[in-house]
Amino acid sequence: MTGAVALAEPTADFAKLPAEEAAAALGTPLDRGLSREECARRLQRYGYNEIKEREEPLWRLLARRFWGPIPWMIETAAVLSAIVRRWEDFVIVLVLLLVNAGIDFHQEVSARGALRILKKKLARLALVLREGAWREIEAREIVPGDLVKLRIGAIVPADVKLVGGAFLQVDQSALTGESLPADKGPGDIVFGNSIVRAGEMTALVTATGARSYYGKTVALVARAEMEQTSHFQKAVIEVGDYLIKIALAMVVLIVAVALWRKDPMMEIFRFALVLSVASIPVALPAVLSVTMAAGAVRLAKLQAIVTRLVSIEELAGVDVLCSDKTGTLTKNQMALGPPSPAASFTAGDLLFYAGLASREENNDPLEAPIFGALKKSGGYAKLKGLSQKSYLPFDPVRKRTEASIGAPGGDFTVTKGAPQAVLALCADDAPSREAEAKVQKFAAKGYRALGVAVKRNGEPSFRFAGLLPFYDPPRDDSKQTIARTKELGLKVKMLTGDNSAIASQIAGELGIEGPIWSAAMLGKSGAQLERLIVEAGGVAQVFPEDKYRIVEALQRADHIVAMTGDGVNDAPALKKADAGIAVSGSTDAARAAADVVLLAPGLSVIVKAVEEARMIFGRMKSYSVFRISETMRVILFMTLAITVFNFYPVTATMIIILALLNDIPIMAIAYDNAKVEPRPVRWNMTEVLGVGTALGLAGVASSFLLFFILEKMGLPAELIRSILFLKLDVAGHSTIYVARTGGWHFWSRPYPSPKMLIPALGTRIAGTLIAVYGFFMAPVGWKIAGYVYLYATAWMLFNDYLKVGVYKTLRSLGRLGPASS
Repeated sequence: MTGAVALAEPTADFAKLPAEEAAAALGTPLDRGLSREECARRLQRYGYNEIKEREEPLWRLLARRFWGPIPWMIETAAVLSAIVRRWEDFVIVLVLLLVNAGIDFHQEVSARGALRILKKKLARLALVLREGAWREIEAREIVPGDLVKLRIGAIVPADVKLVGGAFLQVDQSALTGESLPADKGPGDIVFGNSIVRAGEMTALVTATGARSYYGKTVALVARAEMEQTSHFQKAVIEVGDYLIKIALAMVVLIVAVALWRKDPMMEIFRFALVLSVASIPVALPAVLSVTMAAGAVRLAKLQAIVTRLVSIEELAGVDVLCSDKTGTLTKNQMALGPPSPAASFTAGDLLFYAGLASREENNDPLEAPIFGALKKSGGYAKLKGLSQKSYLPFDPVRKRTEASIGAPGGDFTVTKGAPQAVLALCADDAPSREAEAKVQKFAAKGYRALGVAVKRNGEPSFRFAGLLPFYDPPRDDSKQTIARTKELGLKVKMLTGDNSAIASQIAGELGIEGPIWSAAMLGKSGAQLERLIVEAGGVAQVFPEDKYRIVEALQRADHIVAMTGDGVNDAPALKKADAGIAVSGSTDAARAAADVVLLAPGLSVIVKAVEEARMIFGRMKSYSVFRISETMRVILFMTLAITVFNFYPVTATMIIILALLNDIPIMAIAYDNAKVEPRPVRWNMTEVLGVGTALGLAGVASSFLLFFILEKMGLPAELIRSILFLKLDVAGHSTIYVARTGGWHFWSRPYPSPKMLIPALGTRIAGTLIAVYGFFMAPVGWKIAGYVYLYATAWMLFNDYLKVGVYKTLRSLGRLGPASS
């Protein structure tokens, strides 16, 4: 036997090799197995049969939360606060930074469970032939070339080629998505982590660890996790960069002009610092995270658990929903279709004989519906009145079961199984030709048929009794859910490991539009592949890497993709998708890879989750528009007043108070009412920045107009500052109502919720009392305050019509999607 260095790698044609040639290629004596020394060499070369975790250290994961444009500016503001001993500013800025980093860090740590779960699901023990003796070892010590014994109930420890024994029935639904156990015989390949349901065979290990089919699935999960960057993170950075650039430009201008005028240096930097803190979107990530966290709580009440906060925003923008078929769109349990009895037999006869050729205690997925139908029809009692004298179970050679029945009127024999095998026992050709035609019709509809035949003692051959069609029926709510997803602007694509006939039948029943392609079309590349997938209603006979490629191609075609699934085979695509959704009853691996885990059965929860996500998105967009407009109206007004008129319109203390009064109601926007947009929504920076800037510039104009009026009236500078403070406070709170309704007027439904309205009114009243009675400033009195309210209200109406006009203009220029209307 050669050393490990000469070991041949299994090729694509490896499954076609006879057992002896396959064993020779792997250097394995079939009578003795590998030697201890050879196993050690191969273990050194291939490593343990396990999935290595390559996780980023927690310290580095946490450190990344403090690296980037927004964190840099917040950290700079904190340092400057400490330098000039503004400790209250320092504490506020530091708390916001730590809270935002903590929320983000917690969510990512919680979502890193996919690889751990997949690793834990590997088989622990295996029966291996080593040096001529069978011994039980840890599955992690198996190497390519080992001979293993597979028995009923065992978990296949690695990818293997069956070399000895009659047959296996293997449940690999969690890996391939096939709805029924697969029959395997000598020469077949069986994937690791499949479950043996029947039979016993010996097998030759062909691939272990990361090289196995299961290991490649894990690698896809890890790859998807590394490649993932959310639209939410991009939007926060873009909004933050925009505000930071404006703030920095204005602060630099103020400092330059102040230095040119030879103003006191410490006062210049102190004022610039306070203005920076008020202008930089310190709370932007935190407010948006809190908004999503509050939405996650609401989704939890709808039986949808969010494992990654940013997936809420992704879910709002989803326009393609890729759904696994088995267990997601269908019930993953076989149902009996209308029986097709042969001449001289009834449907009751057909079910009765099929029940006699079965054993209820076996819980076979194809036999359970037969007993269920007999109980409904009343034939179950008659069935139990007879006894099986002998019973031959199904095997892949005979492809049928057979039972000898003892009855008062004389013994008889019944059989059921593959139609061809059963028809071969019957002498009459006429029913055979008719039955074969029916089998083809059933197959075209995606049905799997079983033939049934009976033979009385003394008869020369069996008489064909008919066909029983089986199928995996759709969930009760799947059709209505798909119809609702269409109303919400989502296109559903079904992905399944079953054949094209079954997929086409289910797609037709559920109203899924578009052709059903075979996975073979995934051999295409580039734009051609993207076009085919975009047009498709689904893809059949897919493997995990196929699902991953489908999601990836849709994302390249600028679609935001949600993927539903329940098995290990879905995990890579769930992680790759913008919003991975593990449905009720999912495997641990699927749940760990998903962004949203559904606890309630059916797909209707997805519709509720999408609707809730779109409302959450509307709240986040409202805050972003408000934050931009407020930054513009404060910092631009301050800058122009200082540089052009050499007048400080508000003091540093007033700026801090304004920032605090604005942040309280803005945090409550997470609980505001919002409407469900009829189409998928995305971050449209032209809309957010354009509307926010327009409202901000209008605010600057209103502040300067008031400033000129007050100057003409000859009021003292301290009183002017107090009046301007009150105007900025009242107008800022008014902007909340203007921004929250999008392209509609502020009096449009839905109206503000009490949880948002009460804090907004409370902080406005607090700001009014501060200005009226002169806390930290000159008092303005109630009369002037009343005029300021009238002035701010008039501008609120103007700003609202301006906002609607900006939306109409952007829409006419084609810069808005239908959801922004």
